[in-house]
Amino acid sequence: MRLLIATTNPGKLREFRQMLSGNGSGGAVAPIEFDDLSAHRDVAAPEESGRTFTDNACLKASHYARQLKVFTLADDSGLAVDALAGKPGVHSARWAELNSSGRGDADNNALLLRQLAPVPDDQRTARFICVLALSDPGGQILMTASDSVEGRILCAPRGQNGFGYDPLFLIDALGRTTAELPPDQKHAISHRGRALRRLARMLKDFYRPLGVPS
Repeated sequence: MRLLIATTNPGKLREFRQMLSGNGSGGAVAPIEFDDLSAHRDVAAPEESGRTFTDNACLKASHYARQLKVFTLADDSGLAVDALAGKPGVHSARWAELNSSGRGDADNNALLLRQLAPVPDDQRTARFICVLALSDPGGQILMTASDSVEGRILCAPRGQNGFGYDPLFLIDALGRTTAELPPDQKHAISHRGRALRRLARMLKDFYRPLGVPS
């Protein structure tokens, strides 16, 4: 199976490859030939106009599948902070940019820390949310899967692994941020890892009647 992973984010791409190939905690789904958007820079990105993670995941999966005539897996994920009424949410990747405060992970994290500066530790609860969508080559959404992981936003970053808001996101039960976890441990508990395992189970059921080994 040839599968386009519809992202240019190297962190996300690395996690998808690790989990779908069986090198992470997701387990191999089937023989997969991976592709990603770095090889298709001539294809214009769709406007992520959805109001929910599901809307945007489906929009992206369908768009790239139709353009490139290939099975396409897309995700939309982000951070929902209770003290910010669920923001940055679907705008997580562009939070600083939308607030005229720079661009990219470092600026996103710096802005979030400023916004939460007056918020006490016990009210800095948050969750990472991920929705995955798989489209067939004609743009029809075959399945979606979602999951989340609960945590708390620290007052300063910790850890060198991961990407995005990982250095600020503390898993209380582990006493570590998701940027302090090795990849296999992060995949086991992360929103993306959980959602991908859900999708993997659905994919195995999808492949079985087609006679594709899983």
